[in-house]
Amino acid sequence: MIRTPHPAKPPQGMPSRQQVLDFIATSEEPAGKREIAKAFGLKGTEKIALKALLKDMAEEGLIDGNRTAFHRMGGVPRVTVLRVIEIDDGDPIAVPDNWAPDEPIAPPRLRVIEQRAKGGRAKGSEGAALRVGDRVLARNEETDAGWTAYPIKKLPASADQMLGVLEFDGAGKGWLAPVDKRVRNAVPVADAGGAEAGQLVLAEPNGRSPRAGVKVTAVLGDPLAPRAFSLIAIHKHGIPFAFPEEAIEQAQAAARLPLSHDAREDLTHLPIVAIDPSDARDHDDAIWAEPDGEGGYRAVVAIADVSFYVRPGSAIDREARKRGNSVYFPDRVVPMLPEVLSADVCSLKADAPRAAMACHMTIDAQGRVTGWRFTRARVQIAEVIAYEDAQARIDGGSAGPVLENLWGAYRLLAKARADRDPLELELPERRVMLDAAGRIAEIAVRERLDAHRVVEDFMIAANVAAAKALEAKVAPVVYRIHEAPSRDKLIALKDYLATFGRKLALGQVVTPSLFNRILKDVTDEAEKLLVMEAVLRSQTQAYYGPRNAGHFGLSLGSYAHFTSPIRRYSDLLVHRALVDGYGLEQPRPASDSGVPASSGLADRDRADLAQISEAISRTERRAMEAERETIDRYVAAWLSVRVGEVFDTRLTGVQKFGLFATIIGLGGDGLVPVSTLGAERFAYDERGQRLIGEQTGTEFAIGMILKLRLAEANPLTGALKFEPVDLHEGASGIERRGTHLAQREGRDGKRPGHHLVGKRGRPGNIRHQGRKR
Repeated sequence: MIRTPHPAKPPQGMPSRQQVLDFIATSEEPAGKREIAKAFGLKGTEKIALKALLKDMAEEGLIDGNRTAFHRMGGVPRVTVLRVIEIDDGDPIAVPDNWAPDEPIAPPRLRVIEQRAKGGRAKGSEGAALRVGDRVLARNEETDAGWTAYPIKKLPASADQMLGVLEFDGAGKGWLAPVDKRVRNAVPVADAGGAEAGQLVLAEPNGRSPRAGVKVTAVLGDPLAPRAFSLIAIHKHGIPFAFPEEAIEQAQAAARLPLSHDAREDLTHLPIVAIDPSDARDHDDAIWAEPDGEGGYRAVVAIADVSFYVRPGSAIDREARKRGNSVYFPDRVVPMLPEVLSADVCSLKADAPRAAMACHMTIDAQGRVTGWRFTRARVQIAEVIAYEDAQARIDGGSAGPVLENLWGAYRLLAKARADRDPLELELPERRVMLDAAGRIAEIAVRERLDAHRVVEDFMIAANVAAAKALEAKVAPVVYRIHEAPSRDKLIALKDYLATFGRKLALGQVVTPSLFNRILKDVTDEAEKLLVMEAVLRSQTQAYYGPRNAGHFGLSLGSYAHFTSPIRRYSDLLVHRALVDGYGLEQPRPASDSGVPASSGLADRDRADLAQISEAISRTERRAMEAERETIDRYVAAWLSVRVGEVFDTRLTGVQKFGLFATIIGLGGDGLVPVSTLGAERFAYDERGQRLIGEQTGTEFAIGMILKLRLAEANPLTGALKFEPVDLHEGASGIERRGTHLAQREGRDGKRPGHHLVGKRGRPGNIRHQGRKR
């Protein structure tokens, strides 16, 4: 039913049942016995009669609640606390937070409408958008379309669905030890549910009072077993990992669809190759090029035609929208699409005909892409080549014409890239190598090859072409946006650079070239690391949106994601827009599967691209956090048998409570508490990002190279803790001042998690898939 506002002042006197219901439904604040009595002007014996009326209405099933807040039975109060349980089409779906588990009816589901700022993004900070598990105080109303909630304020996180390890103390009392390094205190366990000590479990509150403790609801197994670290991240971040049966059935039906040969451009004669990581689970892009006889190249970037198989509104599509992207862990992938599509039919495998969206490009002698067209095609990949193998062929002179042509086109694209002068920051990527049993064989920084740059430049060119092609048709575009640094961050960078005697003029137009010149002028490697860290901190986070704001880091005016529709929903939306804009719809055989016939953009997406763009920006950030935390746990497990060893580290952060350091060549990040730096007091210089000893003048600043001893390594949380070895010997190439810190005694290296570590140096499978922009 549709609610109508109640009069400013309800009729005075004892209300009828309907008047009570109307007042409760339209009250702008919780409507309890006191508020109802005041609204109708009740006094004395009338209040006693009201109490009896409300009791009768509750027994008749008309209202629910208590004397401080009533609501219609089966409904929710006008104002109440909600808990987000899922994200649907970009909107959070919530239920009443205090809905009793023994309630005879299911809790009502409310679609939460977040207030949006200009440009379609949620107001507030980048992390302000609601996520699964968040709690909000909301104003609620019911319409013909169902319940809708409008958040008033976000509430502190609930203890609901906590993830941890069950432990028992000497008295036999159970405790839930957290697996999140930001949570420091264990929680008492009221009901272990049959779980045993040391097991990874899910738990929820046992009652409304924190003193009631928690009860175990699910046992996930050994927290230090292979594959457990990714499982921790999946549950912690609420990442959907099981496909509904309907989606699997639709995917299997879609996989049997025949390619329409007559309607597709036949590119099976081109020797197109896919260059990917050696352990890639899917191959959604392949490339080809040949000289055009005029100093330039003709090129084709072939991308899996996912839109042919995944139609808007289908069960597969709904699940893909919910996930937003695939999530890659060292030991597993949580795919955006069912495996029959992501790893098989949509994957561009060698010697197998595949449906593709082809971007034909003309590259001139200066490396500029001067022309493009998009078609639906049928391709047959000539070869899938690992990055390392492609590089070895080029370096060894045995590449052959296919790779030689790709490198030739790349040299031109690289020339154009140099003219654009995009932001050049060295961002090493950690690689976890596992053996056949899933144990850690090695952790190292991934080597950056020209082969990576070849593929990357082809992908960037195709992404730009897709954005401009859609702009030419005045079609909807989901842009990949990277805005220029904010003025506040630039001021902070300016102040920081001033501590090195370097200037940053804020009156000029800020471009990537400005930062590149700053880095190029720094010759001292230690100082360069400091400046690079500062420049990186000044950058904004990229996101998706329908209003173009350019890509600052790549120095591009228009940029979209087109090249990875198997693992990114943004790319699938771009494909659908191209299908509509350029009339690329493919005829589809009649089917009883209920899958929509159209492969273009759905009306709901056209109506609110901002909403879905914001949703997939959130899922991307969720995936990044989950992947990073899982790598941290693997690194901590790898290092847990090396506690007490001394490592070369670089300081990556300075706060008043201590230093953050990362192990050079490995990437393990940890804390150096200020209490371990000696007896003297340290002052925190926020502007210079330094800790300065008040008595000796000893300084610690971001970028410094220090020798630190590993004091703790916790595989469950991924947390590391370091302590200094000697301040006189700690700095590499940096003049040190200060008192000598006695070298501390080493510790026993054995820590939980050692059974995860295999023999170092043993060959293993690289399980972490590389990325393309």
